[in-house]
Amino acid sequence: MKLSNLELILFTGYNLKPITDFHVTSYNNRFVKKELTLPRNQDSVQYLNFERKIKNTMKRIITCLSLIFMSQIVFSQNYDELKILYADGNYKKLVAKAIKIIENDKRKKEIPPYIWAARGLHKIHLSGDSDEKYKNAYKDAIKYLGKGTKYDLKYNDGATMADEEFIDFVQEFQMTLCNRVTNEFDGETPKKAYSWAIKYNKISENIVGAKYIAGACKFVIADPGTARVLWKEADLLLKDITSLDTWSEADNKMLMYGILYSAEALKGKRQLDKAKILLNKVAQWFEEDETWKEKYDDIVN
Repeated sequence: MKLSNLELILFTGYNLKPITDFHVTSYNNRFVKKELTLPRNQDSVQYLNFERKIKNTMKRIITCLSLIFMSQIVFSQNYDELKILYADGNYKKLVAKAIKIIENDKRKKEIPPYIWAARGLHKIHLSGDSDEKYKNAYKDAIKYLGKGTKYDLKYNDGATMADEEFIDFVQEFQMTLCNRVTNEFDGETPKKAYSWAIKYNKISENIVGAKYIAGACKFVIADPGTARVLWKEADLLLKDITSLDTWSEADNKMLMYGILYSAEALKGKRQLDKAKILLNKVAQWFEEDETWKEKYDDIVN
């Protein structure tokens, strides 16, 4: 690699003068001695040293890039294996492989294995498998998806979860948990609804709805102090929200029911004015929803 004087200036910041009268001895492929004349001046040694250093530096850069590229190929191959196991319905092996990657300290911050573990565990849960090892498959799916969400938000700004390869599963799984929350609350088991609501915080970055629901649960089970703390936290989060356009369907539903449950709880304790104020904070987003309109009229009238 031959570097021009301009290239050396750009790379090193040094402006080296043209070299004159520099003699070196070389040999052709038949070992015949030849004298070559190269340019030389007082900076010739410095020039050659810089060129040599730059060559070595670029070789190291190329080597590092090659190693990174090769490591990415290895990781991709592992993900391909996870995809194949999922497609083949081999969910137990999928979970085992994904967890093995997760437990590797060098790879524990990779996001896809967490999602694949959650997908496999959810499938095992849906299958009704009686294996004792997987009796908590659904909760374990929440755990792994929650850890993946945490790392993704911290290191990738949530890009992996929003990728088209994973977004459908993430949002569908969010909805399964949302339905558990609302089913338990509507079934008058607020303690169970509360336990599921706080888990929702782990698998979504939009947690304001879960905060309101958790507050409503605590209020109903005669823990108004904790309820007020949770509602205050939710109010602060709500102030920064200007649109729900990027939210998942489950995030929207959690917010709507969080407000409705909280307003119903306040009305039940003869705090109708507070209930109305709360409802009006989000009415612009849900006024076309039939469930919202029905419950809103029941609370206000």
